Amino acid sequence: MQSIWDFANPQLRDLAVYQPGKPIEETARECGTKASDIIKLASNENPLGPSPRAIEAMRAALEGTHLYPDGGGYYVTRALSEKLGVPADHIILGNGSNEVIEFIGHAFLRPGAEIITPEHAFIAYKIIAMVFGARTTEIQSPEFRQDLEGIADAINNETRVIFIANPNNPTGTMADEAEIDAFVARVPEHVVVVFDEAYYEFVDRPPDTLKFVRAGRNVIVLRTFSKIHGLASLRLGYGIAAPELIKVLQKTREPFNVNGLAQAAAVAALRDTEHQLRTKQITDEGRTYLQEEFAELRLPFVPSAGNFVLVNVGNGAAVFKALLPKGVIVRAMSGYNLAEWVRISVGTMEQNRRSMAALKEVLSNSVSEPANHANEREYRR
Repeated sequence: MQSIWDFANPQLRDLAVYQPGKPIEETARECGTKASDIIKLASNENPLGPSPRAIEAMRAALEGTHLYPDGGGYYVTRALSEKLGVPADHIILGNGSNEVIEFIGHAFLRPGAEIITPEHAFIAYKIIAMVFGARTTEIQSPEFRQDLEGIADAINNETRVIFIANPNNPTGTMADEAEIDAFVARVPEHVVVVFDEAYYEFVDRPPDTLKFVRAGRNVIVLRTFSKIHGLASLRLGYGIAAPELIKVLQKTREPFNVNGLAQAAAVAALRDTEHQLRTKQITDEGRTYLQEEFAELRLPFVPSAGNFVLVNVGNGAAVFKALLPKGVIVRAMSGYNLAEWVRISVGTMEQNRRSMAALKEVLSNSVSEPANHANEREYRR
C-alpha cells in the first residue's frame, strides 16, 4: 500500500518543523506546578506585556468581532507610514513577520532557486526555502558575526533572496551601517535582500536600511509588533519595500490575513511611546545584568544587541531540562548547531535574578557535561 508521502511534494518529507519555545502551560502540566510559578525566558517576549493602550483598544474592538477585518489594514498602514516616513503603499502587513517571509517564498522561490543566509540565522528562512524546493547556502559567521562580504561573494545566477537578520536571532550580533552599505552596493538586481529587523527598536543607533527602500532597491525590511510592543499572541508583522515589490508580495497574500483585534492594538501600541521606552530601559538593564553574571561565572556568551543573550553552558539540552522543574524555561539551541548553548530572553529584573539563581544551582550540580558540538565553533568573550 502506498503512503500519502508518495503523493505529497517530495521536499516536505525531510522538512524540519519549527519548534517554538516551550509553553508555560505545558511545563506546568509536566512539572505538576502552577503556571503562575513559571517564568518563560525562551521566546524573546516582552515581560511587561502589551501596552495598556493596546489592551484598551482591543476591548473596544471586541464588539466588532462578528465582522471581517479591514483587508488592507488601512489604519495600521497609515500609522506605520507616519512613524516610518514612507508612503503607505510601501507597506504590507502579515500574520507575524513570518508570514511576510512566506510571501517572499511564494513570490521568488522555486526548485533550483537559492537563498543565502548567515550561519546560525533564524531557522524559518531555511524552512521556507525548503517548502518551495529552493536550496539554502549558509555562510560561516566568524565569532557569530554576519559575514556580509562572504555572502556577497557567494551570490550566483540562481540566488534569488538573501536573508539577513539584524540584530541576528539567536546570536544577537549586529552588522553596522558601513558594512550594510558596502554589501548592498555589491548585490545584483536579480537578488532580493531581506533585512529582518524584529529587534530593531532595542538598538540605540540602528543602521538605516529604509534608505534602500526609498531609493527603489530590491530590499525588503521586516519588522514586528511581537517584541517591543508585546503583541506576540496577536501575530502582526510587516514588510517595507518599494511599491512595485509590495505589489508582487500582495499577489501572494490571503484576504483578511490580519485580524481586527491585532489591527486595533497595533495602532494604539504605536502611539504608546512611554511603554516602548520603558520596555527598552528594562531590556538594557536586564541584558547588562545577565552578561555581567555570565562573565562572573566564566561562561562564554555573545554580547547582544537584542532582548536575549546566547550563552555557552556546556550542554544546552541538559541545562534546559534541568531548569524546567525549577520553573524556568529557556531555549536550547541544538537546532541551530549550537548544542552547547542556550538562549535566555531578558525578563523583569526579578525574573532575571531568579533565572540566574536557578542556572547557578543547575551548573553546580554538574548536569552540564559537554554536548556533541560537531560543526560548532566556540566564541569566548
